[in-house]
Amino acid sequence: MNRRNLIVGVAATAIGLAGLTGTAKAAEPVKVGELFSYARIAAFADPYRSGWQLAIEEINDAGGVLNGRPIEVISRDDGGTTADAVRVAEELVSREDVAFLFGTFFSNIGLAVADFAKQREVLFIAAEPLSDALTMAQGNAYTFRMRPNTYMQTGMLVDEAAKLGKTRWAIVAPNYEYGQAAAANFKKLAEEKMPGAEIIIEQYPALGKIDAGATVQAILQANPDGIFNALFAGDLAKFVREGQTRGLFEDRTVLSLLTGEPEYLDPMKDEAPEGWIVTGYPWYDIDNPIHDRFVAAYQEKYGDSPRLASLLGYTIGYAIKAMLDKAGSTDTDQMIAALEGLNMSTPIGPMTMRAIDNQSSLGAFVGTIAVKDGKGVMVDWRYADGADYMHPEAEVKAARGDQ
Repeated sequence: MNRRNLIVGVAATAIGLAGLTGTAKAAEPVKVGELFSYARIAAFADPYRSGWQLAIEEINDAGGVLNGRPIEVISRDDGGTTADAVRVAEELVSREDVAFLFGTFFSNIGLAVADFAKQREVLFIAAEPLSDALTMAQGNAYTFRMRPNTYMQTGMLVDEAAKLGKTRWAIVAPNYEYGQAAAANFKKLAEEKMPGAEIIIEQYPALGKIDAGATVQAILQANPDGIFNALFAGDLAKFVREGQTRGLFEDRTVLSLLTGEPEYLDPMKDEAPEGWIVTGYPWYDIDNPIHDRFVAAYQEKYGDSPRLASLLGYTIGYAIKAMLDKAGSTDTDQMIAALEGLNMSTPIGPMTMRAIDNQSSLGAFVGTIAVKDGKGVMVDWRYADGADYMHPEAEVKAARGDQ
């Protein structure tokens, strides 16, 4: 080989290696950190994980993001406490070098991780926490929320109650941030939308430790026209069973956050409280091509029906893709800019991430519980667009200040 051919050969090899290096770099995964109370709230956590795993699988099979990079989710249990959750978040950011965080279930844990995100200047997309504070008084530029908050969902229920003319109300809610926020919102919105309404009794059992007999008896003695309920999971099941045994719900209006979600409604089977007005997810009755494709894909992969958590996890997966496509980068500032005002389609309708408070406009279904074929279902439901129930912008500015 002469000198000229040798130079050409070396140059060609160098170009080939450069191409391979570029391909390898382009294929490096986008590492994302996810944390959730998997052990503590399995009824919600398992379907939620199935939802985001399905979305990420579909996205990667279709070519990934950022010119062919797959998304790699590094998932951890947050331990169900604020201290453990912050420790896990730190490990994901520092040791695993993730680009951003998403997840959490309980409101107090979501708030703790949101504060961590602010201190460490890392993006956090809150999945389940419903606390208003997450996007209001304790909101920050690094924290975004997917689900409609307590103010939004309570507003949807109050709109239904306003048609019924009930004036004497009881409140029952778990004694932690979510329950307290839900109760405060009911009081505020009832005063605005139900003239003459008064709260005559309030019950706040410890989360997961309700004395259902005592709670039901106290409400019976107060004799309200209606009940606003924010209990969920095991506390909800005990309250329903005891209330039905003692006739608490007979001839009374009951408004109930979350109770129409399959996670909580399905386990009650034929004991589901008929006539309650609830927010939930009637997946079996939604006529929407995008939703039909989601349900079919979910059932094919898991051999099971979706829950509200499944839908939420799936929607977050595609929100991540939409954010990265718009940002064109995993730079935190660029991802935040992409999320602010982001518009996207979801299986239940269009969604916008409102820039003023980083709250999504994802809505919820509002309807009445009935028992059919031995199980609880939602009937006479409507989809309430979250955009119609968000905090007024003036209240957001006052609560968040310069954050």
